[in-house]
Amino acid sequence: MLLVVAATEAELRGAGAAGLVCGIGPVEAALATARALAERPVDAVLHVGIAGAREIEPPALVLGSESVYCDVVDPAFSMARVERVAPDATLLAAARAALPDARVLPIATSGRVGGGAGFEVEAMEGFGVLRAAAIADVPAVELRAISNAFDEADRTAWRIGEALDALAAAVERLVAALSHP
Repeated sequence: MLLVVAATEAELRGAGAAGLVCGIGPVEAALATARALAERPVDAVLHVGIAGAREIEPPALVLGSESVYCDVVDPAFSMARVERVAPDATLLAAARAALPDARVLPIATSGRVGGGAGFEVEAMEGFGVLRAAAIADVPAVELRAISNAFDEADRTAWRIGEALDALAAAVERLVAALSHP
């Protein structure tokens, strides 16, 4: 079974019945995903949602080449910690085949808007979902539709509707591709 995970119900459009609303932020995402993976057998996780970007215009699609938890990245800190999670290579290849126009880039995860300094794309849940899947030994991949620029302070200017429409169409294609490899 393919489990599609998103922070909100609106981001799950196109996912079909196997969807999980994980809540907003990296902690909520990790907890909800871990609980779902412990409660039922899952073959793969597709994490989806909208995101901000520095230079990419909405409603472009981005597949995560890795998820980086920016809230814990500190080059001066010497204790070992997990900062990055890579997607499953097979799932990423299938997603790229299904969505050939999607860019493939690292996606920053941060609990706050603008916390993904140094990355082109940032969102709030990716690392939590992919890390929970990795711990459960379940392959996972992340897809985002760009809705806004990082520095766009006027949130009424964010193109959330367009991003959600692009995401829904992409999710429908990905669910079909990943459910029937």
